[in-house]
Amino acid sequence: MDFSIKAFDTKNAISQAKSGCIAVGIFENGKLSAAAKALDSKGAITNALKSGDISGKAGSALLLQAPAGTTADRVLLLGLGAEDAVSDRNFISALQTVIRVFTSLGAAEALFALPMDGVRGRDLAWAIRTTVVTIREGLYRSDELKSKKENSKAGVKKLGLLVDAEQAALAKNVLAQGLALANGMDLSKTLGNLPPNICTPTYLASTARKLAKEFKLGVEVLDRKQLEALKMGSFLSVTNGSEQPPKFIVLKHMGGKVKSAPVVLVGKGITFDTGGISLKPGAGMDEMKYDMCGAASVLGTFRAIAEMQLKLNVIGVIPACENMPSGKASRPGDIVTSMSGQTIEILNTDAEGRLILCDALTYVERYKPAVVVDIATLTGACVTALGHHNTGLFTRHDETHDELANELLAAGKDFNDTAWRMPVEEIYQEQLKSNFADMANIGGPPGGSITAACFLERYTRKYTWAHLDIAGTAWKSGAAKGATGRPVPLLTSFLMKRANQ
Repeated sequence: MDFSIKAFDTKNAISQAKSGCIAVGIFENGKLSAAAKALDSKGAITNALKSGDISGKAGSALLLQAPAGTTADRVLLLGLGAEDAVSDRNFISALQTVIRVFTSLGAAEALFALPMDGVRGRDLAWAIRTTVVTIREGLYRSDELKSKKENSKAGVKKLGLLVDAEQAALAKNVLAQGLALANGMDLSKTLGNLPPNICTPTYLASTARKLAKEFKLGVEVLDRKQLEALKMGSFLSVTNGSEQPPKFIVLKHMGGKVKSAPVVLVGKGITFDTGGISLKPGAGMDEMKYDMCGAASVLGTFRAIAEMQLKLNVIGVIPACENMPSGKASRPGDIVTSMSGQTIEILNTDAEGRLILCDALTYVERYKPAVVVDIATLTGACVTALGHHNTGLFTRHDETHDELANELLAAGKDFNDTAWRMPVEEIYQEQLKSNFADMANIGGPPGGSITAACFLERYTRKYTWAHLDIAGTAWKSGAAKGATGRPVPLLTSFLMKRANQ
């Protein structure tokens, strides 16, 4: 769907707009939005409300054919709930209704005239970005590998967002941001949804190179021999059981000042996780293709900020490999040496994400980063703790890290991609003690997501760091199975705010 901004004022009235359909908001108790009032000169909308055909409840809808008093072929009435308190949820519910109606509508173009500056606690920029992202999410299809595509000729192909003429310039800039974010999310979802026989570490490296070529980014891909030279013994131990060669991907978006310290994003790229010798149960193992969603979120975020031409230095680091069982695979009880020189007793080969991330977190020290954020589908324990609504956010507890945590939490709220802060405290480190190495790679069932973060924390003490555990938010199961594109919105908002500081 093509989006555009349409400016309207008293000289260019909404009631005079020629369109296949105009979508306007109505409220409970029969009240009309400003746009709905402008289209109700002959009383068609008021009569529909009086008849009880639509109540104004959030998510409700009624399509009027060629109502008197307008030049539009159709008017779509969308319920927004209470007039004085249109919530985020009610606005998004109306957008989801728009998608359902517009995808089957017998009109190729439409106008969207909801009161986008009337959402409680939000501004026009939020409403435009949310409109674009929500509609694009509803239009996204994961049928790339199906022999028959879901390609209906019906439905709206062009959508104009109506704004006051005085706000048109701002709206156009925000629309471009929203489209860039939606494109980044689409890339992240597509990578996550691809099967593991296609989306291998080599495929991720190829995707990074394509992004670099399209948007003039810096890119480097390290192979096994280079990783061995760097003494990444922890990362390489995970790769031993697979026939797929490991890839260590580095992307650079250097849009800021030359000497400004970069923000570094580190994404876990396990393109398939069997659990290794500590084999996972067979049921649901197909979903372990999503164990590279941390990597996908880094690539999606780079897609978004590169399209925005964000004035910030950002480096993305992706350790990518498979975790497979074989005669060469790591065994429970093996001890490996990480790039940092610290030794690790592998008690469970299914706790492999932290083994590849710890070497990546050591590697990024060379960039003298402003902050480092790692993103990983790290623990099922995080799903148990937070469900599928909030990403787990872990940082140290001091003034600097509290500021970083607050930045990330606020960024998530801005883009409806929320996180919840969890503890990283010394007392949990006790669970990682080993009799034979500097640490074990698991700390037992209690506080599993916390001890995983505490493991990573041991490799991040030379810079400011946060960890996002996206195991509960990166994909959905069941009938709606598929990657969500999270936390691309959170990361993009975080970087946008950093660029504006």
